[in-house]
Amino acid sequence: MRDFFDFNISRQLLNAIEDLKFDKPTPIQEQSYAVIQSGKDVVGIAQTGTGKTFAYMLPILQNLKFSKQVSPRVLIMVPTRELVLQVVEQIKSYTAYMSTRIVGVYGGTNINTQMMDVAQGCDILVATPGRLYDLIIARAVQLNSIKKLVIDEVDVMLDLGFRYQLTNILDLLPEKRQNIMYSATMTEEVDLLIDDYFISPERISIAVSGTPLEHIEQTAYPVPNFYTKVNLLEFLLADRQVFNKVLVFTSTKKGADYLAEAIELRYGSQLAVLHANKSQNYRIRSIEEFEEGVKRILITTDVMARGLDLTQVSHVINFDTPAYPENYLHRIGRTGRAEQEGKTILFFTPKEEEPKGAIETLMNYEIPVLEFPEVVEVSSRKSPDERPDTDGGKNPNRNIKQVERGAAFHEKKEKNKKTNQGGSYLRKMKRYKKPKTKGDKIGNRKRKK
Repeated sequence: MRDFFDFNISRQLLNAIEDLKFDKPTPIQEQSYAVIQSGKDVVGIAQTGTGKTFAYMLPILQNLKFSKQVSPRVLIMVPTRELVLQVVEQIKSYTAYMSTRIVGVYGGTNINTQMMDVAQGCDILVATPGRLYDLIIARAVQLNSIKKLVIDEVDVMLDLGFRYQLTNILDLLPEKRQNIMYSATMTEEVDLLIDDYFISPERISIAVSGTPLEHIEQTAYPVPNFYTKVNLLEFLLADRQVFNKVLVFTSTKKGADYLAEAIELRYGSQLAVLHANKSQNYRIRSIEEFEEGVKRILITTDVMARGLDLTQVSHVINFDTPAYPENYLHRIGRTGRAEQEGKTILFFTPKEEEPKGAIETLMNYEIPVLEFPEVVEVSSRKSPDERPDTDGGKNPNRNIKQVERGAAFHEKKEKNKKTNQGGSYLRKMKRYKKPKTKGDKIGNRKRKK
């Protein structure tokens, strides 16, 4: 395998690489460097955790010369606020010995502050499509100087409904630019986007999505219901030495809140919850505390399954089996990053056996099933989602025919049964016949008299 010195990069970048203790380039980094350096459009397909951010940033930074111009020359679009913050932080670490200005913009925070940040000038702009489009409409950002466009996790952007903003932004960019796109999956929508906006792109495919991650040990437990899952999770988390940094995935925001409430008494001080309904400041603080080790357990939804680079995650626990098999790959990719060893555990109920089978089919790998620990209590208690829906989800009191009327019930009096006719003006208009002929107009005049 090649070394970073073989790339013939600047001393400033090499110093940053040494500080970051990057040993050797990953396959996606090795194969991307020369292609991006050539100026060709690039489409990279690589599993999460393979170092895609550094793969596209290394050649871009090598070619980025010092400039005092205000408008950005490099635009990086990512799907979520958390990814903006992470990518900005990573680029700052790569450019520790360079005079490079980086600005991140994202929704959920004061747009005026971001307008001022952009107005001061930047070389690299990292943005979510929604907030970037808002800034363009407000004429706070000019894109006429963009030479390189990077779209990271484009399939997630499309899933989140950013197609409109994304295509409008692409239409506003200069025609002469280099397009770089990285993703873990390819879909028909992504292919259409490439056909419309990319010019003969070079395709780089490393560890195509669906291949089980080599450095991750996968296991599964059969569990009958939600509260038995809670008991099993509490049992596992009791071993703080082994489960020292744990990411727990649920399928819904409501499920994340239910789980946090269920284990709060025992693990509240070690616990953070992260999903789209949480405030921006809370989300940022939760990630920072989890990354710094202040919080040992982070319960989250698939908002965390893509792109975020969390270090030294000891275990990923799939509290719910994801309905979409590829989401399982993205979730477990939060551990075992940068070729380190990782461990994942999947909880599955009888209803979740089918999606578990779909995951195994996608990976062409059967997840080893462990025996349920005898010391863990099997609960008969059901969560709100597991309780039978006896009334079809309807309130019977909404239908007056189903309400049992007591002795105090009486019919309305005649005077109270009157309906609103809209006032005297509308009553007169009802008598008015819209004229179709001259004779009708004359008839209307006679009726008025």
